[in-house]
Amino acid sequence: MITRLQSLLDSRLSQGWGKRLGVCLPYIWLLVFFLLPFLIVFKISLSEPILGQPPYLPIITWLDDATLQLKLNLANYILLAEDSLYLDAFSNSLKVALISTVFCLLLGYPMAYFIATATDRWRHIFLMMIILPFWTSFLIRVYAWIGILKPNGLLNDFLLTLGVINEPLTILHTTTAVYIGIVYSYLPFMVLPLYANLARLDQTLLEAAADLGARPMTAFLQITLPLSLPGIIAGSMLVFIPTVGEFVIPDLLGGADSLMLGKLMWTEFFSNKDWPLASALAVVMLIVLILPFIALQRLYQRLEGKT
Repeated sequence: MITRLQSLLDSRLSQGWGKRLGVCLPYIWLLVFFLLPFLIVFKISLSEPILGQPPYLPIITWLDDATLQLKLNLANYILLAEDSLYLDAFSNSLKVALISTVFCLLLGYPMAYFIATATDRWRHIFLMMIILPFWTSFLIRVYAWIGILKPNGLLNDFLLTLGVINEPLTILHTTTAVYIGIVYSYLPFMVLPLYANLARLDQTLLEAAADLGARPMTAFLQITLPLSLPGIIAGSMLVFIPTVGEFVIPDLLGGADSLMLGKLMWTEFFSNKDWPLASALAVVMLIVLILPFIALQRLYQRLEGKT
């Protein structure tokens, strides 16, 4: 009897520790792979740059055996607020991310709706077509657009053959090429959350609206669109947030005027060797993104609770 009670108690304790561990694992992951790296970057942003390895001074130094000196350098943040180069990079990154998100939504919503309303056989095929680009390296796919958009590339050759244009268009190394590359690369991140939301839409609501005399467009605007807002918010966050810090696409497809934060941080880190300034850029970018992210996350949870 005592042995059975002891085994039962041990099993209860092990289950309790298992539940606690399952709850703590996400927080441990965020602590190790988000909070600690952020604190390291924040510490570097408050230091002064030097020529050396590492290329910055420590913010805490020992003056003697019993005295510590804390030296914080706020010049990097002041420079970001005063220099038009960094202000233009911030505004341009937010503008490109916002416009790209709108284009992804305009293209992705009809695609997600079409897939969600297709039969099971075709639905799996269409989903495979959406996911298939992920099987190829992101860098290779961006390089492929160089071959498509260059003056003697596939697009200009095709348009010249059809007689639509008389001379090759200048698309590569322009802002237009950046938009094309971003929309192509991040469109699946908009389609998949929208599809997941539209696929579980209660079709009886649309049938009831039709029975009551509502036109298809009216039913879409008053039923489908409001109920799909959680998917719109989720897809928009998945597109907007990584696009703000995008580096590869503006560097390969954009021109000199396509200055974005990711490209500017790479320049400061590896070309100018100014780690404190690049770290300050990263910290400010994260703060700029985290506030709307929290607001959209709360709105998403509120909408999900109503559906």
